[in-house]
Amino acid sequence: MHDIRSKAALRAELLANRAELSADVRSAAGRSLRDTLLEVPEVEMAGTVAAYVSLASEPDTQGLLFALWKRGTYVLLPRVLPDGELDWASYEGPDSLTPGKFGLLEPTEPARGVEAIASADVVLVPALAVDRTGVRLGRGGGSYDRALARVSPAVLSVALLYEGELVDTLPCEPHDQRVRAAVTPESGLHLLRGAN
Repeated sequence: MHDIRSKAALRAELLANRAELSADVRSAAGRSLRDTLLEVPEVEMAGTVAAYVSLASEPDTQGLLFALWKRGTYVLLPRVLPDGELDWASYEGPDSLTPGKFGLLEPTEPARGVEAIASADVVLVPALAVDRTGVRLGRGGGSYDRALARVSPAVLSVALLYEGELVDTLPCEPHDQRVRAAVTPESGLHLLRGAN
């Protein structure tokens, strides 16, 4: 029913919508998501959280990363390898980040390897949209699908979204990895029914 072109069109539309959001809206969304996630029991109890540094139009994650780190949580952040795989390294505060590929801020700490994500108690992932069964629409590179394939189905994986980006249905391909939850600034955490 859905094809790759419809994914591309959806991506373009969602990115255009995000581009219209002001810095204030992105920052407020980031604060709301931070406050919600810090109170989720799985996040509160997590020894290790795999997360990411937000790009320009994404809900801001810098405050969340700092709060987790200050709380004593071991935070893993990705580095994009030449083959598109994600390597992971620890976050040691805002000064431990440096510009990397695709304009991403990446950790400067020693690499832990692509399998390091498997040690996370909670995984926070970027998404442009998620549907109610956990299908996630990313930017199309497949890096997060490959990384999520290494994560136990028992681990809470959460996509960080703006309002309106949790939708009823999205196109799904066999390699797409579902997330177990999504969080939005106004309506909070949503556990998703079809996620593995």
